[in-house]
Amino acid sequence: MKIYQIDSSARKDGSTSRALAKKLLNKIKEPNDEVIYRDLNDEMVFVTGLTESGMNIAEKDQNENHKKMFELSNQLVRELKESDKIIISAPIYNYGPPATLKAWSDLVARVGETFRFKPNGRREGLLKNKKAYLVITSGGTKLNSKEDFLTPWLRFILNFFGIEEVQVISADQMALDYDKSIKEAEKQIENIK
Repeated sequence: MKIYQIDSSARKDGSTSRALAKKLLNKIKEPNDEVIYRDLNDEMVFVTGLTESGMNIAEKDQNENHKKMFELSNQLVRELKESDKIIISAPIYNYGPPATLKAWSDLVARVGETFRFKPNGRREGLLKNKKAYLVITSGGTKLNSKEDFLTPWLRFILNFFGIEEVQVISADQMALDYDKSIKEAEKQIENIK
């Protein structure tokens, strides 16, 4: 099995979402599992300078920024396709996802790679038989409330890619009661089978 762990918090040291994701990884990892790790803050580019819809630019028309963008996109798509289980840790920033996580989703959304259009015009995700774990943290936002635009968006994006089995581990509203939020998240991790 391959486990793909993606951290998106802008904080490296002292990040609760990163610490909980590490605990989750230790819980689900079997001795022979391979872990692919991606810290979205180490290397991320944003989709810019497109000349047509979708991530399609003829190679002869690509400038240096395009080449860097496609190189990273190809690598991210490969990592996701090769994985069996995915752990994505993300804090809620201003009610939504960190910019790097949104950039990751833009780079991974590739026609013919992670999704396709059926003849009837509907979309179909191509990444089947994978399980995703979302480690979501927040200071004040209640998870799955009308103010939480991260969790439903991330669930939708993964479903769009064909990843339908999604489990959420949350430590929300940490500003109200940090210890309680962490204990509840750790209990959720302990109860994973």
